[in-house]
Amino acid sequence: MNSTLQPIPWAALALVFNSLVWGLSWWPFRQLEGQGLHPLWATVWVYLPTVVVIAAVRPRAVMQLLRDRSLWVLMLAAGATNAAFNWATVIGDVVRVVLLFYLMPLWSVLLARCLLKESLSAVAGIRMVLALVGAAIVLAAPDAGGVPGLPLPQSLADWLGLLGGFAFALNNVMLKRTADRPEEGRVLAMFVGGAMVAALLGAALSAHGDIAWPLTAGGEPWPWWLPVLVLTLSALFLCSNLALQFGAVRLPVHVSSVLMLSEVLFAAVSAVLLGAGHVTGSLLAGGALIVLTAAWAAREPAH
Repeated sequence: MNSTLQPIPWAALALVFNSLVWGLSWWPFRQLEGQGLHPLWATVWVYLPTVVVIAAVRPRAVMQLLRDRSLWVLMLAAGATNAAFNWATVIGDVVRVVLLFYLMPLWSVLLARCLLKESLSAVAGIRMVLALVGAAIVLAAPDAGGVPGLPLPQSLADWLGLLGGFAFALNNVMLKRTADRPEEGRVLAMFVGGAMVAALLGAALSAHGDIAWPLTAGGEPWPWWLPVLVLTLSALFLCSNLALQFGAVRLPVHVSSVLMLSEVLFAAVSAVLLGAGHVTGSLLAGGALIVLTAAWAAREPAH
């Protein structure tokens, strides 16, 4: 009995660690952006070392990724998630971005209906309405420098937050659809996507002159700590992924999903304390609806 229960606290801590890494990831990306490294290029630098490590340790995963088109969709979804989220939290209000990102249960219902042919229950419909109301309240609240108005995205950061949440929902649906594939292939697909999508988008924007190429920081050499920060982030993201794998298989889905919502808390508190986000009454009201909807969705039994 004890041997069965013993791993549970460690599994819960592993999921909280995963949420902590993601909830605080906006800060190092902002430090990199302050040195002239756009968040898209920073994402490439952070994910590329992990891709090399996984490919070297699990070379079979490379062939699995090349042969399986379902993993290609997972790769693109994971890449879009990371590119959008990292970019949005650097240029926008972190609290607002994270709340819009966590509209993913809304998108998950629609994607599961389209891709997995899951039925749309009345309860799921109620959750969709609540999530939409929460999103409308958040979007109607003024962004930094904005004014209250229609419940529509007010900035690029808003759009990226919504896109990131949609891509993350697709990522989760594809993980469910590819559950019978080897784990190593799925993990490699997600990290390759993180590097590849950001690289393609970064190259397109850099070639057009919209963002700088990742060669120099304002004409000056990179500071010594910049590659150290990049490699540290890369290691943390790899550890957080392993922690997610460890925790998710040892806890019921409704427990793990609720624990992962702690990312909202970590991101919001750190952003407010460090001046990268602000909290208003309307943001709290809309955010509460979004988080409660996500928690409600997480507690629904798997089919």
